[in-house]
Amino acid sequence: MTAEVLTRGTVVIDVEACKGCDLCIDACPPRVLVMTEHLVNTRGYRYPLLLAGCTGCRACAQICPDFVFQVYKYETPLSLALPEPAETGQPTA
Repeated sequence: MTAEVLTRGTVVIDVEACKGCDLCIDACPPRVLVMTEHLVNTRGYRYPLLLAGCTGCRACAQICPDFVFQVYKYETPLSLALPEPAETGQPTA
């Protein structure tokens, strides 16, 4: 059985403008932003990745000193299938 999560919004991240400060990670209420561990942008900084479950709350955009986030809220929430943990590279509990 595939797990699903309700997603009310999404963000577009300007990866190249990010300096990897981590402020967005802690500011995200649904905890759907995770910082890359081994991937870096062309300037050598880690950057956030979006997981399913964004609420479109704009907390990431409001706290980001480099304005790397464009936030979009869906009129109708979407139900998205969650990938298996091995697919995201995230550790299992």
